[in-house]
This record gives sequence, C-alpha cells and structure tokens, in this order.
Amino acid sequence: MADELKLYRTWSSAYGLRVVWALKLKGVEFDTIFEDLANKSPLLLQYNPVHKKIPVLLHNGKPVCESLVILEYIDETWKESYLLLPKDPFQKAEARFWTKFNEEKLLPSIKKASLGHGKEREEARVLIPENLKHVEELLEGKEFFGGEEIGYLDLVFGWMAYLINVLEEVAGTTLINKEKYPLLSKWMENFYEVPEFKESWPDRDKLITKFQNYVWSSVKALQFEPNIFSSASSLIEGNPKGRQKSQNPQSR
Repeated sequence: MADELKLYRTWSSAYGLRVVWALKLKGVEFDTIFEDLANKSPLLLQYNPVHKKIPVLLHNGKPVCESLVILEYIDETWKESYLLLPKDPFQKAEARFWTKFNEEKLLPSIKKASLGHGKEREEARVLIPENLKHVEELLEGKEFFGGEEIGYLDLVFGWMAYLINVLEEVAGTTLINKEKYPLLSKWMENFYEVPEFKESWPDRDKLITKFQNYVWSSVKALQFEPNIFSSASSLIEGNPKGRQKSQNPQSR
C-alpha cells in the first residue's frame, strides 16, 4: 500500500517550503493543503493542537509538526533515495548547530532589519554583517552547504534564495551585497535554479504586497504609542514603497 502524504502549509511560508523541497529531493509524492492562518481549519487545529501552526505533514494519518522535525522525519523515513543530513555524527551536529544559528540569529535579524522599525530595526542592521560573514565562511570551497549536493542546511537557509530580494524591495535597502558576500550570492542563485524547486517558488509580486501591507499595518499600530511620530516617520522613510492600503497581514 502506497504512503498517503498530505502537507498543510501556506502559500508563502518558508517553513512549509522546506518540507516541499525535502519531499521533492526524495522523490516522494504528496498532496498540499493550503491553510489560511486567519481562519485555521479544524483539521490543522486537530493535527497541531499545541502550537496550532503550519507546516504539518500527515503521513498515513499520523501528524508530524514543526518544519525542522519534519525534515529529519522525512530523512529517516525515506533513507534509500537521498540523504539530507550527513552520516558523520560531528557533521550532523554541525548542521544542527548552524540550523539553530539560522533560527535564532540570522532569520530574526533579517526580518527585523527589513520589516521592523525604529531602534529594533537599527539594532538588527548592525548584527547582519557578522551573521552573514558566518554564512559566507560556511560556503568556502563548496557549491552548496551540503557540499556538491544539496543537504539539510541548504533547505534551512533556502528562504534566503527567494525572500532576500523581496525584503530588499520592501525595505528599500540592500541586505546582501554581492561583492561582500560572493559565495552566498552565488549559492542563492544556484539554489533558486534547482530544477526540482522551480514550481515551488511563491509569486514575487504577491510576496511584496504581503510584506508591504505588514509594514504599513505596523505603522498604523504605532498610532497608539507615545512616540508615534518619530517611530512611524522613521519606518516610512526606510520603507517608502510600503505606503499603500493596509490589509490584514498573512502569517507565515
């Protein structure tokens, strides 16, 4: 009997895309159920009652939650086709270390620097060069983080391949300088062009609109803060293209 796989995710979530990429690399067929996080389905709440988040991978009726947990589950379940994590214990530990770095340092700093405002945004922009320096060094002598082939870390950092350009457009600033980070820039291009991933990329214009609306909504929310004028004007200056009618932001 063939495995029944269903992936619950949103159209734009980088966390859901990690799972898509892993399944594509493994050559595993699956169905996708797109969730609206403003109106979560009863099934999503049933399958992930603790965090009530996507992604959720339903494998033969059994739910697996959290993108990083799902990646390891996929790697251990379909071992015969393509290994994501290295076999060597030290290399595996390193991959998990840099995954934690991405989740706790790199991704938050990029998000705050492009979508944040005021002091939070400025502090995040100070952190980015050092964070990117670490990532650049990881790619020395490699085409991918996994070496000659895509591995677990490539999927973890994969959000950069399509979101950096979008966030730069929204924030009106450069987040990754190609001359300063040539290896990372080349990796982003290579990852984006992987044939198995071609059909998975979210629509760029929709992403820009989504994040512009998110930024502008946060500006409007500042009207209830004492320093609204200084904070809001600072954000608008850094996000000149975000001046459009606000909608409810779509969570990732």
